[in-house]
Amino acid sequence: MVGRIPVIEVHPVVHGGERPAKATVGEPLPIRATVFREGHDQLGTEAVLIGPDGTRRPPVRMRELVPGTDRYEAWVTPDAEGAWAFEVQAFSDPLHTWTHDAGLKIPAGVDVDLMFLEARLLLERIADAHSLAGPHRTAHAAALAAATDASRPPEARLAVLTGPETQELFETHPLRDLLTVAGPYPLFADRARALFGSWYEFFPRSEGAKIDRRTKKLVSGTFRTAAKSLDRVAAMGFDVLYLPPIHPIGEVNRKGRNNTLAPGPDDPGSPWAIGSRHGGHDAIHPDLGTFADFDAFVRRAKRLGIEVALDLALQAAPDHPWVSEHPSFFRHRADGSIAYAENPPKKYQDIYPIFFDDDLEGVLAEVERVVRLWMSHGVRIFRVDNPHTKPVAFWERLLGSIRETDPDVIFLSEAFTRPAMMRTLGAIGFHQSYTYFTWRVEKGEIEDYLREVTSETDHLMRPSFWVNTPDILHASLQYGGPAMFAIRATLAAMATPTWGMYAGYELFEHVALRPGSEEYLDSEKYQIRVRDWTGAEESGKTLAPYIARLNELRRAHPALQLLRNLVVHRTDDDHVLCFSKTHGDDTVIVVINLDPHGARETTVHLDLEAAGLPERFLVHDELTGAEWVWGEHDYVRLEPTGDVAHILSVRAVP
Repeated sequence: MVGRIPVIEVHPVVHGGERPAKATVGEPLPIRATVFREGHDQLGTEAVLIGPDGTRRPPVRMRELVPGTDRYEAWVTPDAEGAWAFEVQAFSDPLHTWTHDAGLKIPAGVDVDLMFLEARLLLERIADAHSLAGPHRTAHAAALAAATDASRPPEARLAVLTGPETQELFETHPLRDLLTVAGPYPLFADRARALFGSWYEFFPRSEGAKIDRRTKKLVSGTFRTAAKSLDRVAAMGFDVLYLPPIHPIGEVNRKGRNNTLAPGPDDPGSPWAIGSRHGGHDAIHPDLGTFADFDAFVRRAKRLGIEVALDLALQAAPDHPWVSEHPSFFRHRADGSIAYAENPPKKYQDIYPIFFDDDLEGVLAEVERVVRLWMSHGVRIFRVDNPHTKPVAFWERLLGSIRETDPDVIFLSEAFTRPAMMRTLGAIGFHQSYTYFTWRVEKGEIEDYLREVTSETDHLMRPSFWVNTPDILHASLQYGGPAMFAIRATLAAMATPTWGMYAGYELFEHVALRPGSEEYLDSEKYQIRVRDWTGAEESGKTLAPYIARLNELRRAHPALQLLRNLVVHRTDDDHVLCFSKTHGDDTVIVVINLDPHGARETTVHLDLEAAGLPERFLVHDELTGAEWVWGEHDYVRLEPTGDVAHILSVRAVP
């Protein structure tokens, strides 16, 4: 039913308020609503946050976004983890109605005495409704004197009543007639890592792997050798390390190098073909070490400021213990066999997909047991493999159960699929989501996508921008040279608070399996890779120092740690992208040359009002140290052989 003052199109609301919208501790959140009423009386609109303990925060006045549109907005900030809610309160505003009417009538000599009488009565109502102190008490006394002192000229009395002190009094101590409340609508405020983090992915079996001098065979890395690589990860400024599956790998239908069906005797197989005679999802591959080794790895990562994220891939190799112990977990065909996984044209003969419809409760109980096992070993972040191939209802129950007891545990959805599925996975509990960023390479589509993920779908899913993955080597990296690696890293790291990269990116690995493919040649998914990190560093053929600088800037600038504060600015060149991010007095302007092959020069046209910038200001290039005075229209030149981007912090003109 519509309230006395209609409040409609409230945002952020997920599925009619059935599920909480995304929020993060310390992250400003926009509350929007369309509010209107009949007639000409003025109305007021406020947003009210309700904390996890049920206490109401002071109301925040909502402002009309564009005059005449009836669309109002206020920004609020949750300050604690947990289940929040918000209300939109609309009311008839007699104070601003009087201000509007008095400004027309008194100068025209219409109802002058009546208008001042109404002002006196309204001021008396304010004194009765609110406790006034300090400047507000002084302003109230001055306004009451102006309303009652008929010996003063009407124009002087009106000037006091419509002046800034009185209007501030009206704003901070409103009278709320015909109060209408919409809500409460749920929010859930997660810990900061759900919003902000720099992710790095490596395969533990490749870290410290070497050729045995005696046998001439490749020896797998272990958690002990991989622990030494944590220093490299920390030096680049990453704070989340994501590990692909670390479980025993199936021996039946094992894949060989480059996904061949004829593995050699020493081929290690794909980590996503989980399970063998050595155990399943609750076990560690014996080549990697023991649980004690894993625990030591997690502890050392923590000392370096790194959280370890673990892959949760709900699938099984043909020799996984589940196949014999829980046959109802799999779909059996008419001949009694189990079909392997397919994602046409890809086939995964080494993997059985989980079937959820014969024993949903059993699958749910077993998966929750596995998740909680790894939680007990210090894992508080899970990257979930292909969640869109499993029932949404399953994830809602699993993630809901974990949130009830451990709300700090974070789940990242690896779902490159249709928008409806991606957004629904976010709505039912996934904290972060992979995105289409990898395939957005042209200026226009990048600008549109940045607007989408920062202001259109932000209440449903938090975007995670990955420049590459073991599955995705985009054509732009195959043919763009080192400059494109810098361009994509800059864009991902600066545009969104969560970004990620897979090992080898910093070494400019770019060779595909075949033309037109996004698969890496000699993919690490099917073999151990030995990389010469030391040689790359000594020769300077590494992007690691630049990546470290990007992550350093992300930590230094609060504006870069938020999602909803991005503003896209116009440029005259189709290959130069510009956006800014602001939080408080921290503003960062990013200008990127998207062309890895040629220099670009253009004029950047800044939307000063949207970015909260003055007419003139000083910009400091955080990459080169150069400084310029900028304004609304500014010249830039960027070339791939030098600076692919300006990352500019804003300072006052001296």
